[in-house]
Amino acid sequence: MNWFGKKKSSNTPSAVSATSNNRNGGSSHGGGGGGATITSTANTVVNLRENIATQEKREMHLEKKIEQLVVEAKAKMAKKDKKGALFALKRKKLYEAEIDKIANIKMTLETQVMNLESAAQNAETMKAMKTGTSQMKKIRQETDIDQVDDLMDEIKEEMEMADEISMALAQPVDPLMTDEDDLLAELEELEAEDVTEQLLEPMKKMELPDVPSGELPSIPNATKEEEAELKQLEAELAGL
Repeated sequence: MNWFGKKKSSNTPSAVSATSNNRNGGSSHGGGGGGATITSTANTVVNLRENIATQEKREMHLEKKIEQLVVEAKAKMAKKDKKGALFALKRKKLYEAEIDKIANIKMTLETQVMNLESAAQNAETMKAMKTGTSQMKKIRQETDIDQVDDLMDEIKEEMEMADEISMALAQPVDPLMTDEDDLLAELEELEAEDVTEQLLEPMKKMELPDVPSGELPSIPNATKEEEAELKQLEAELAGL
């Protein structure tokens, strides 16, 4: 009597054999040691998942068997067949123990799948990082620090030249422009003339007496010095 369902095909690997093969580097899929290729890793993951699916099917079959044995034990107890009921329960315990084993096997297989996928991802990451590092070295070799300095100097020179051009274009174009110093001197002269005219303006409006045309009257009892001063004043008035 087959208690564990239909006999598995000899081509389907068991959980133990799958675990052993993967721990030994997946000899059934080639690759050898730790240098397994991406393809062999993917095939190993597929093989493990197929094995997990097989274990789940077997688990479901055993659960149905357990349900049948429970029904059988109850039926034998109803018929007062205690010995037959106990035998059914023993078989039920065996199936339950087998289900526990299957759960452990599934956990082991799932762990292997997770580790393989993580290892494959790490390998791809390392490969990408190596490629990036190699490309950075290549770029660095093509871009020497002296070339960078020269380029920055050229950029600065071009920017300074552009500023000079902008300032030259911004200068006003005045065909009548003269020396500002001459203009300022001329402006000061005009201001000085205005001030002089303003100072003389009140004197022009004042009414002064006419200059006497004859001799000034003599001063009685004048000294010779006073008479000399009087003659000098007469001469000045005559010249006006």
